[in-house]
Amino acid sequence: MSRHVDGRLDRIDTRRAQWAIELPDVDTVGMAILGRARLIATQARPAIEAVFAEHGLDTGEFDVVATLLRSGQPYRLRPTELYRSLMISSGGLTDRLKRLTKAGLIRRPPDEADGRGLLVELTPEGRRVAEAAFRRDMEVEARILDVLDDEERARLATLLRKLARSLEDDIIPPA
Repeated sequence: MSRHVDGRLDRIDTRRAQWAIELPDVDTVGMAILGRARLIATQARPAIEAVFAEHGLDTGEFDVVATLLRSGQPYRLRPTELYRSLMISSGGLTDRLKRLTKAGLIRRPPDEADGRGLLVELTPEGRRVAEAAFRRDMEVEARILDVLDDEERARLATLLRKLARSLEDDIIPPA
């Protein structure tokens, strides 16, 4: 069931109206969409980060354990696979892995295919924490989206996918 939200103007409407006076020849439709997306992400972030903190994680650490969990059994990846999936540097990953190892959420078994390397693997506790944090995160995000009915959520998801794919196609050339 969706929450009712009246038709009042939001911050972006106010900014667009101001720009329409100052620079009436500039099309601000990008602000209407991307500005709202940025505002929504910024406003939703504290509630989502609080979920991760409840589970002893920061956002980056959650990204690591969630990536390992969604990779499926045996919940193990090579560091290269992990940092490419997370789109971060190997140095940024190293710090996260140290903290997660210290917390007992991951372990670093040897890579039998490459005797020099170590894998990154969720521990049973890491799996428990990742799953609990993800479930709670999805509850919070569903509550945020409750203002939209099922049809509106589906339409918005479709439109955002289309926009995201166009950016991916521009940034990442097809193989």
